[in-house]
Amino acid sequence: MSALLLDGKALAKKTEEELSQRIAALKEKSGGQTPILATILVGADPASATYVKMKGNACTRIGMDSMKVEMSEATTTEELLAKIDELNNNDNVHGILLQHPVPAQVDERACFDAIALEKDVDGVTCLGFGRMSMGEEAYGCATPKGIMRLLEAYDIELSGKHAVVVGRSPILGKPMAMMMLEANATVTICHSRTQNLAEHIKQADIIVGAVGKPEFIKADWIKDGAVVVDAGYHPGGVGDIEMKPLLERVAAYTPVPGGVGPMTINTLIYQSVDSGEKKMG
Repeated sequence: MSALLLDGKALAKKTEEELSQRIAALKEKSGGQTPILATILVGADPASATYVKMKGNACTRIGMDSMKVEMSEATTTEELLAKIDELNNNDNVHGILLQHPVPAQVDERACFDAIALEKDVDGVTCLGFGRMSMGEEAYGCATPKGIMRLLEAYDIELSGKHAVVVGRSPILGKPMAMMMLEANATVTICHSRTQNLAEHIKQADIIVGAVGKPEFIKADWIKDGAVVVDAGYHPGGVGDIEMKPLLERVAAYTPVPGGVGPMTINTLIYQSVDSGEKKMG
């Protein structure tokens, strides 16, 4: 059988067209105002600067405003907390993104958690995670939420299925497992130190690779007919899963690149528009 390609790039493009219409409607109602996403970049890491630029470009494409906040490499935790507080209290800002990582002297977790719940459109606060885990209203962490939106768009059934998530990071593996559990999947969380990892993966109806190591998960560990989601991206265009041998025997898969990646930024923008609509609409 030929596997179904879960095309994140195509879904992101379609979503942007829908979001453009929502922004146009908001502008009409509010006399030209749009939602604003504030992006905070601390230091001069080139990869982080590129990511922030991509997020700003996505805002521009749908006709939404972004506010670029750039702070020096020497920024202290107190200075960053003061900036976040200022943005929390700015009624024109509807979403706040603090680009990870921040310089070593900054307490990143304290700064993430200072973001107001209603503006946490990247889903990084402990409060947001806790509420999401309890099935309460909160914005989901952008990458796992993007994966959930992708699976939903392609009618991949999660209820009653066995999902194995390989990875336990606070912004991907853990929230991914909670979201799948909420969707009535039976979830196993594995990681780089799990014993008999291959045996766990062989049981998966849906496998999510989120371990951050190139082709760490081998093709022969994955059963025929599984749904394969690869959240990794490494030099040479490979993900966390050895994908090529799987293309003729799994039910569906995310390509690398073009699968999960585009859905991350798209979900951030999607949640920013949602936040803007709640405040302005």
